[in-house]
Amino acid sequence: MPKLDKKLTLYGLTMIAVGGCIGSGIFATPNGVIQQVPHHGLALLVWAIGGLIALTGALTFAELGGMFPKAGGVYVYIKEAYGKLPGFLYGWVILLVINTGALAALSVVFADYMQFFIPDMTEERKTLLAILTIASLTLMNMIGVNISQFFTNLFSGLKLAAIAGIIIAGVIFYRPGEVDIQLFDTANAALPDTASGLMSAMLVALIGVLWSFGGWHHASYLAGETKDAQRTVPRAMILGVTIVTVVYLLANIAYMMLMPLPQIAASQAVAGDALQRITPLGGKIAAVIIAISIFGTIGIYTMSAPRIYFAMARDEVFFPALAKVHKKYQTPVNAMTVQAVWAIILLLLWQTFGNLITYVTFMDIVFMTLAGFSIFIFRRKMPDRERPYRAFLYPIVPAIFVFISAAFVLSTLIEKPVQAWFGIGVLLLGVGAYFVFKKMNES
Repeated sequence: MPKLDKKLTLYGLTMIAVGGCIGSGIFATPNGVIQQVPHHGLALLVWAIGGLIALTGALTFAELGGMFPKAGGVYVYIKEAYGKLPGFLYGWVILLVINTGALAALSVVFADYMQFFIPDMTEERKTLLAILTIASLTLMNMIGVNISQFFTNLFSGLKLAAIAGIIIAGVIFYRPGEVDIQLFDTANAALPDTASGLMSAMLVALIGVLWSFGGWHHASYLAGETKDAQRTVPRAMILGVTIVTVVYLLANIAYMMLMPLPQIAASQAVAGDALQRITPLGGKIAAVIIAISIFGTIGIYTMSAPRIYFAMARDEVFFPALAKVHKKYQTPVNAMTVQAVWAIILLLLWQTFGNLITYVTFMDIVFMTLAGFSIFIFRRKMPDRERPYRAFLYPIVPAIFVFISAAFVLSTLIEKPVQAWFGIGVLLLGVGAYFVFKKMNES
C-alpha cells in the first residue's frame, strides 16, 4: 500500500486553510456586498455572518477530520458515511470541473494582472503564462510536501502582510470629514423598506461572501501527510477560518475608511481604487498584492485536491495508476499530473467553459451539505470511535451549517434550475463512470 510522507505541521496546515480561502475574493466581492446592502454596519454584519457560517463548517469538519485522519478529506467522510459511490461522485466532480476549473480560472486571472508588468502581453502570451503557472506549481508540489509547505507558508504570509498593509493604510489615511462611517444609524441608507426585503438583500450579498470564504476545507485533504493528524487537522481548520474572518472584517473596514460607500459599490477593483486614493501607484501595488494572493492559491489547489484522486485510486474506484507515490519525493505524482493536464485543457477551452464552473458549483454545495450531515450519521453508527475533537455545541453548530448549506442548494434549484440540472447531468455521468472503474479494478 503506497504511503504519503507525514511532514505537515500545525502552522503549515493552518496556512493552507488560510491560503485556500484568501484568493481574489476579498479584492473583488466587497463592491457586490455594498450594492446589495449600502450601509457600513450591515455590510460588515454580512461578512461576520459569512465567517460564522464558515466557522460552523470548520467546527463540524474538525470532528470529522479527527475521526478520519486520512488523505482525501471530504471524500473520506462522504465515503465512510454513505458508501463508495457517493464518495466517488464527489471526487469525480472535483476532478472534472470544480478544482480544475478553479485552477484554470485563477491562472487566467493571474495572467491578466501580470499585464501591469509585462509589456505587449498578447492573448497568446497570456494563455502561455497561465499554462506555465499551472505546470510549474504542479511540478514544484511534486518535489515534496516540505517544499510545498515552505511555499504555502511564504505566500500565505505574504497575503496576510499585504492585506495588513491595506488595513494600516486605511487607519493612517482615514479622513473623517471625507468618509463618514455609520455602523448603526440606517436613517440615510438606501436600504429595502421591509424586513423581508432587507433579509433577501443580505442573502444575495452573502453569496459573494461565502465564495470568498471557500477553501478552508482544503486542509482536510492533506491529513495523510500531517503530523499528529487527529489533533492537527481540526485545529488548523478552526484557526484558519478564525484568522480569515478577522482579516476580512479589518480589510473591509479599511476599504470603508478610504472610500465612500458609493465609490466602493461602483468599483470593479476595490483594493486598487482604495490605494489609488493614496498614491498614483495604487493600481500597480494592488496588482502585485492580488497576483501574490492568486499565485499562492493556485499553489495550494495544485497540492491539495490530488490527494482525493489518490485516495479514490487506493480505494480501487478510480484509475489504479493514480495511487502511485513517487519513490523519492513521496507525493502522488500521477494524480497531480492528471489534474494539471485537465486544468490546462479547460484553460485552452476557456470560452466554452466560462459558464460550466458556475453550473457545477451547485454540486460542490450539495456534497459539502452531505459531508456536514455525516457527523450525525457517525454519532449514531460509531458512538465509540475515538474523537480527539468533538464539535462545539453539538448538535446545534453542525445543524446550522447543514441547514444553511441545504438552503443554498434549494435556492440554486429554484433560482438557477438550468445550472443546477446541468450539474446533476455531470453527476449522472459519474454514476456510469463509477461502475466502469469498478469493473476495471475487479478484472
